[in-house]
Amino acid sequence: MRIIIIGAGEVGYHIARRLADEHKEVLVIDSSADALRRVAESADVQTVQGSGSSPEVLEQAGIVKADILLAVTDSDEINLISCFFANTLGSKATKLARIRSSMYANYRHLLTEGAGITKIINPDEEVVNSVLRLMSVPGAVEINDFADGKIRLVGINLPDDSPVVGMRLMQLREVMGDDLRVVIAALVRDGELIIPRGQDRIMRGDVVYFACDIIDQDEVLSRLGVETDPVREVMIMGGGNIGYKLAKALDNKFFHTRVLDRSQKRCEYLSERLDRPIVLMGDSTDQEMLREENIQDMDMVIAVTGDEESNILSCLLAKSLGAKRTITRVNNFGYLPLIEPIGIDYAVCPRLSAINSLLHFIRRGKIISTVSIKGEQAEALEAIAQENSPIVGKAIMDLDLPRGCLVLCFQRGDTVVIPRGDTVIEPLDRLLIISTRPNIPKVEKALTTKVEFF
Repeated sequence: MRIIIIGAGEVGYHIARRLADEHKEVLVIDSSADALRRVAESADVQTVQGSGSSPEVLEQAGIVKADILLAVTDSDEINLISCFFANTLGSKATKLARIRSSMYANYRHLLTEGAGITKIINPDEEVVNSVLRLMSVPGAVEINDFADGKIRLVGINLPDDSPVVGMRLMQLREVMGDDLRVVIAALVRDGELIIPRGQDRIMRGDVVYFACDIIDQDEVLSRLGVETDPVREVMIMGGGNIGYKLAKALDNKFFHTRVLDRSQKRCEYLSERLDRPIVLMGDSTDQEMLREENIQDMDMVIAVTGDEESNILSCLLAKSLGAKRTITRVNNFGYLPLIEPIGIDYAVCPRLSAINSLLHFIRRGKIISTVSIKGEQAEALEAIAQENSPIVGKAIMDLDLPRGCLVLCFQRGDTVVIPRGDTVIEPLDRLLIISTRPNIPKVEKALTTKVEFF
């Protein structure tokens, strides 16, 4: 598979490294020699210096023979023009463009027809969706939806007094019962992700990832000993694109929402377009103002300005003043591992959201979606079992899955199935598979060819 990436910024750099590690043929285009040198030194990729919006550069990169074009620069215009010229030059590649401005994103149909773009990735929308999922399960560290929202993968900090602490996974039915459709997908212990087997124990301090039918989610949390208080009082720090989209999503009777921004002009814009949320002008690091707005009563404080250092400081301040939970927006991948240790509950990253959205178009086989778990230690893949796939017609226990790869559950028709060892995979089953990164190429191969699974 030949993949051309336009843009060697953070998104292009990380996705190039990731795909190169999976032995895919990757070429990166960027006008910056330093950016190309950085990616070339860290991954086995080809590079071409120049603008991705130049037909000459695209021809030099071999666009006609490419399977996938990823236009992921920070410029919407360059991304759009790159796809347009690639289409004009006769490229049959799947074209994916990172577009942030609603000025373009609201006209997706025109871009699909005119520039031949297969998918527009809007990182801001992905971040808003991530925040809304986190708000739906207070206390979760990560939430992802699959099978059109029927299956949910939840990561939760297990309380020390949970009834499952110390138990082997094979004993969980004693606590969880036979009536719940749930499977433990992964454990995170001392920062390391483990894909568990039946003999593994759940230990105190573990982060537990489980997959279940979404209608069983609250009962699963209850039996795990996790208390979830609903989020009602919300403060959004930053009224930019993400802050506005989030406030719009929370503009209903259920939430009492405040939006804080330091720009008078932006506050006027927000006030004209929002109904129930209260718009405040001020600095998110102003302690007196936060106290006046009863920050201690906030169930969730969400800092989504364009300044990630300010977001981090604002969340730490809000937490110190009594806010229950905090979410911060960060762009720098290097900050992600630091967020939880310093006392912030969650981090959302537009760049990581963009990467997750792009990945399932790159995966081979009929893969519908894919998300990174615990940073980039593992992936959860949602895929359709094709009739000629080697996994079809086999029982789960006969797949000979290596450690680090697990079929969690699947949707068959309208039913969510938590498989046992003797459960046989049928054509068109909608599978949810979790795998550590080194095993991803093997999973792709199993979903596409008539060979032995591993």
